[in-house]
Order: sequence, then structure tokens, then C-alpha cells
Amino acid sequence: MTPQAERCPSTLRAVRRWVAADRVPVEPDGLALARSLNNHVRRTGKHFLPKPMLIRLGEIRHRNAPGLPFLHAFLDCLLDKHENRFWNRTYLSLPVLELLLDERNSAASADRMSALLMADVVRFEAGAAGGSREGPGRGRPDADTVSTRLRHALRFVAQGIDESGPGDLPSRLDGGCGSRLEDLADHLPRPPATDAWAWFDVTVQPVYVLHDEYFFIRILQAHEMLFTAMAEHVRSAVVALREGYPEECAERIDDAEAMFERAAGLFRTVATMRAEHFSIFRHYTQGASAIQSEQYKRFESLCGVPQASRLHSTAFTSVPAVQAETQDPGHDTVTRAYLDLRRERGPGGAAWSRLDAALGRLESRHQRWKSAHRGLAARMLGDAHGSGYTDGVPYLTGALENRLFWELPLTH
Repeated sequence: MTPQAERCPSTLRAVRRWVAADRVPVEPDGLALARSLNNHVRRTGKHFLPKPMLIRLGEIRHRNAPGLPFLHAFLDCLLDKHENRFWNRTYLSLPVLELLLDERNSAASADRMSALLMADVVRFEAGAAGGSREGPGRGRPDADTVSTRLRHALRFVAQGIDESGPGDLPSRLDGGCGSRLEDLADHLPRPPATDAWAWFDVTVQPVYVLHDEYFFIRILQAHEMLFTAMAEHVRSAVVALREGYPEECAERIDDAEAMFERAAGLFRTVATMRAEHFSIFRHYTQGASAIQSEQYKRFESLCGVPQASRLHSTAFTSVPAVQAETQDPGHDTVTRAYLDLRRERGPGGAAWSRLDAALGRLESRHQRWKSAHRGLAARMLGDAHGSGYTDGVPYLTGALENRLFWELPLTH
């Protein structure tokens, strides 16, 4: 099923202006161009962008974008299929989101970013239910599905709002999900009001035109942000151990474990997606897969260096940068720091008992998360192969055997 091509004269005019600009940007940062292109992608799907437009966009990136980091990152994502380098990072616009988290632009943490992404899901779903933000015939879910989806999304957002954030969020929208949109919007967190964060709105580039792909992309992005935050917590745990503070290490491990609990909520939201719609748009996502998640592998490798069979499997060859980090002799992990400190101080003590318990909880939570992932994949994929050229569900079944802290005695 191929979406009907839609002409967009305003987008073409914007592209032509930039091509003719001869090194003088038409706008200061290219955001207006990105917005026009993003609107076009939302109407047609990235997979179906016309080749002449893509060629011109390549010229713009080469000539104008190097001095405009957000535009350069945006175009890198937009041109990935055209340039045969489509993968998880560009499908999810992670280069743009990561710029927003850069200390020069950031007023939010990765954890906060995940809440902002899911708040955008709520706005999108409620807006579509109210008849806005997308045209007819895009496969909108029924009212009951929207209600369930919003309930899970709102719970996730509420968990991510700290004491300085907005007040309590309702668990759902009343009146068919549309009548309380205005009231709800006042409670939802919003991106920081800065020039850089204006790029947040152009970080969904669906490959097709079905409604569910928008929220699917946002959920995968939220997962990436959670694993970014988890990796930071585990990295801090390593530092705490190296400085001789196992209790502080346990606190950081508990922080990471809490993130896994939130990630499980994302699976419940994904479960509201219709498998038949997923099978349609995933046809155009071949080459992009969760197996390419650098942040998940980085989190895993900071807990402990994986066994050789996993480190040299598709799981890590799909993320060569993280594989190289993990194989570096200077790469430190919780496992290495734990074993070194135990050799120095010996066994026993309440601090070590607390740390062992925290590590055990994280291991257990990780296993439950993988089981939930496998169950959801079985429902959505059936016997189909994964979009990252894996065996799909059998690959996830085999991954259940992996342990984060396989070298430590607490692992059973």
C-alpha cells in the first residue's frame, strides 16, 4: 500500500530559496525550512519524498548546514534513506534530540526529556481525537484505544514530573478524549522556551502516513532517553565504588532500577498499537531496529563487560562505537569496581549487603523488562524477522539468558 503523493508548493519554494541562497541562510538557523519539510514528511512519509527534493536538500546540507548544527542534524536524519544509511539513530532523530541535551542548549535532563516526549504523545492523540493535527484517513484508533493509550501515557508523564513541575495530571480525558484538551494542556510539561528547543517539534519523521507511527517514534525516543539517564546513574555508581562508597553506589543503582520500572510503562503504551498497522509501516523501516540502541548497550556495558559470545554478536556489532568503548582496556564497570573494592576491603558489612540487594533488584528488573519486550514483540511480529535483520522473537528469547552482573556471586 503506497500513500498518494502530495504536492507541497510551499515546501518546494522554501527548498529552492535555500538552494539559491549561495551561502547566505534564508533564515538565521534554518528552523522555518525544517518545519516546512517536517510538515511535508508528516503528509507523505519520509520513504516517499521525491528524489529531486532530496538532491536539493543534500546541496543545502553540504553548502549551508555545517555552520548550523541543528539544521545539519535534521537534514542528516531526513536524508538517511536517500543516502542508504537509514538506522535507529536517524529514524528516531536522536542527533537532534542529543543536541537539545547538550549542556550549551539544555535546560532539561534525559529523564525530563522522556516526560516531554510522552507529553507530546498526549497532545498528539488528544488533538487527533478532537479533529486536529492530521487529516482524515490516517488510521486513527477508536475511542477506547485512545483512552487506554492516554491513561498509560499520562501516568508516565506524571511519574516524570518533579516537585517543581505542574500539578497533578488527570488519568484520562473525558468526553471522548477531546473535551478536556485545553485544560489538560495547562498541566502537561512543555519544552523550555528557548530558540534551541524550538527544534523539538521537528523530531518526528515518520516513514509512512499511519497515525500510530507518530506515537511509536515518540515512545522509542523516550526509551532512548531513559537508557541515557540509566547509563549516567550507572556511571556515577562506578565512580562511587572507586571512591570507596558502596552505599552511594547502591543509591545510584536504585535510581537506575526505578528507570526500568518507568520503561515498563512504555511497553504498556505500545501495546495499544494495532499489529496490522505496525506491520504496514515497519515494511519501510527495514534497517532501523532497537538492536541498534547505543544507550541500552552503553548501560549494559557499564554494569559489566558482557560475555564474549554477546560482545561479538549482532547485539554489539550493530553498535560499533559502544563495542569499541567496551573493549577499551580503560573501560570501567560496576562489576570491575565492585570486585576490586571487595578484594581490598574484604566481605561483610551492612553497606555491602545493601549494595548486593540493589544490584539484585536491578538484575531482576532488567530480566522482567526483557521478558515484557519479548512478549510485546511476539504479539506484534509473530514469526516475522526483526527490522534490524535479526530473527525477531527468537533473538529476544535468547537474550533472556544474558545477565548484567554475571561475574558477581549475587547472580544466579
